Amino acid sequence: MWGKLLGRNAGRTAADPYALPVLRRGRNGMHTLRTLGDVRVCALVGAAEDGDWEAVKAALAPFDPGRNHQVIAELGDLAGVENWIGKAVEEDKEHRATALLISGTRHVKWGWEARTTARAVDVTQDQWRVFHERLLIGEEQLLEAAELRPDWITPWRRLMTSARGMSLSSAVKETRLDAALRRDPLDLETHIEWVSQLQPRWGGEPGQALTFAREAIGRAPEGHRLGCVVAMAHIEDRVESERRGCLENPAIQEELSKAAEHSILHPAYVRRPGWQHDFNLFAMALSLAGERHTAGRVFQELDGAYTGWPWTYFADPEQRFALGLRRV
Repeated sequence: MWGKLLGRNAGRTAADPYALPVLRRGRNGMHTLRTLGDVRVCALVGAAEDGDWEAVKAALAPFDPGRNHQVIAELGDLAGVENWIGKAVEEDKEHRATALLISGTRHVKWGWEARTTARAVDVTQDQWRVFHERLLIGEEQLLEAAELRPDWITPWRRLMTSARGMSLSSAVKETRLDAALRRDPLDLETHIEWVSQLQPRWGGEPGQALTFAREAIGRAPEGHRLGCVVAMAHIEDRVESERRGCLENPAIQEELSKAAEHSILHPAYVRRPGWQHDFNLFAMALSLAGERHTAGRVFQELDGAYTGWPWTYFADPEQRFALGLRRV
């Protein structure tokens, strides 16, 4: 039925019964990934858009909110959640930790939306004020969620982001990193957040992030998504550099290809909801490095699925993705 209604490649595959149908493809077959490409996450987002807390809880059932950063991030990115989640925090004592996690995540993201992506010198005083007010609420809620559920890693990952935004001390930032890694030493999102923290624009030193990323992939088993941290470190180097072609050398091309082979292209890699985000990381890094062979394999597996981030580092993200797609 889905195939007849929605066209080619629209049906759910036997390999992934929860694959979300692709509604529309643009040129070269490109399409924007919706709700992690998963029908269950789509139902979750729909419930959140309706402000239906009971439906949100039911839709969250297949997922582990304490470890699945990407699913929680879908709610954190959703405008309007802040209007109703406070009631769930106050009234649902049994699920207070989950409500606090969602609300805290949303407030941190909402704070960054107020700050915008402008350079610090271009952010107005009013934007800074709203930014810090929202981050402070997020901090309080995430810390309580972490206290209620000491096994959860998701609050600590978000607390790393808020610590960076609030310019908290290095000791606090490192304590939060350690707290996250104690709960999962191979957590990709934690490593990616720390790669950002290590950038010179946030007080780090040149080369620190790449060293951290290389050490991380050295600990990761074959097929583990942690290999994406190497791609992210090179992308961040390109963001920091004044030279557009700084990644275009054989050594970087080889390192990125090997990292992709070790992680997302390895047979042991598990495609869970949102796996396309991992592939987009490598697609962007390999494209920036001018590497075409491995990039071609990555783009082929993506089948046109564009995820926005990390391409949003560019002023024209969709065009950059399309360009990379055309070049392979």
